[in-house]
Amino acid sequence: MRPPRLLLLPLGLALPAVLALVSCTGATLTKLDYRTYQIQSDAIPGGSDAPNRRVAEQVCPGGYRVMQRIASNNTPDRARDMPGVFTTWTIRCL
Repeated sequence: MRPPRLLLLPLGLALPAVLALVSCTGATLTKLDYRTYQIQSDAIPGGSDAPNRRVAEQVCPGGYRVMQRIASNNTPDRARDMPGVFTTWTIRCL
């Protein structure tokens, strides 16, 4: 018995939409120096007290120290206002 094609249509449309949304979220990592990295977070309501732990531990498995924290209420490039607090972290691997 074959499944009706009409039931497969929503699944075929939903899967690419979910994958597109997931790929847009996450922190951006930039290498500044031999052991120094900059992590830019997405908008977080209320801000954040620590850098993205998953990204920081991925690049610094032996641990890291926060060197600088810059928080802004709009996008990091200051081009437009968006809800949430954007934070740029500078970390150094131990």
